[in-house]
Amino acid sequence: MKGLTDIEGIRVGHASNYEALTGCTVILCEQGAVAGVDVRGSASGTEELEVLNPLHLTERIHAVVLAGGSAFGLEAASGVRRFLEAKGVGFNTGITRVPLVVSAILYDLGIGKPNVRPTREMGEAAAAAASDGPVVEGAVGAGTGATVGKIRGLASAMKGGIGTATVELEGPYAGARVSALAAVNAFGDVRDPATGKIIAGARLASDSMEFADTERLLKRGARGGFTRQNTTLVVVATNARLTKVQATKVAQLAQGGLMRTLAPAHSMFDGDVVFALSLGDRPVDVTAVGVAAAEAAAQAIVRGVRSAPTLGGVPGLKQV
Repeated sequence: MKGLTDIEGIRVGHASNYEALTGCTVILCEQGAVAGVDVRGSASGTEELEVLNPLHLTERIHAVVLAGGSAFGLEAASGVRRFLEAKGVGFNTGITRVPLVVSAILYDLGIGKPNVRPTREMGEAAAAAASDGPVVEGAVGAGTGATVGKIRGLASAMKGGIGTATVELEGPYAGARVSALAAVNAFGDVRDPATGKIIAGARLASDSMEFADTERLLKRGARGGFTRQNTTLVVVATNARLTKVQATKVAQLAQGGLMRTLAPAHSMFDGDVVFALSLGDRPVDVTAVGVAAAEAAAQAIVRGVRSAPTLGGVPGLKQV
């Protein structure tokens, strides 16, 4: 399996700055994708989400951009629009084609150089690098500066990153699949949904690999280290046929994957966002797609931290 690019019509590209520890990830669907979104975090940063509203005129979008840099990183989407415009991709207004590009950002300004963020040029470079090959995971693209477990501050956090996974449906839905890509930059810890054990998160001290357990600390009144330097961004895609209303429902159901793995998910300090894309014509029950989307999202989040190496003095699980 290749990850999100297991869905025909999807291409993924990254651009990374390893000196500043930031970057962006571009998901291209140039033939158009029916899309929905669900925002559960309370500190989100987004652009053009209204085009995903089922009441909006347009039916399909052409790209999703995930970027670091906090709100400054939204600029990367302009580079993707410029890239697609040059290829003649976009919504036909009768005068020109306007690429419909939605975007969401995460906060990574505390780990690298806070005055260097994803730019229009970086977005364009990520789009130009997009391919339908296996998706690169770990500290790359929007996951370059991602971290997890920050209740005790960045000094006791661990490295997050990009992860991706695919779930195959079975029985009468054989041949249908749902894939997910996650940029994991959570305030809380990451748990393995199979065991419930923390695999990455806040540590007791900067020189320890013993976990502090963020949820336990919260219940005991801990507030030290609270910052708004968080957010997990997820894109799920399927070759099942969905309407905009159904895609929105799949995005909602996919949030179950965040709740299985992030402890806590959807906090006041996270800007968690899930996008859902439909690029196929297979008739599949929307709830079945949503169940698979939650599973794929959970797997992608776990892979995002397991694929992340140590960077910027923040320890990661991947041994380089």
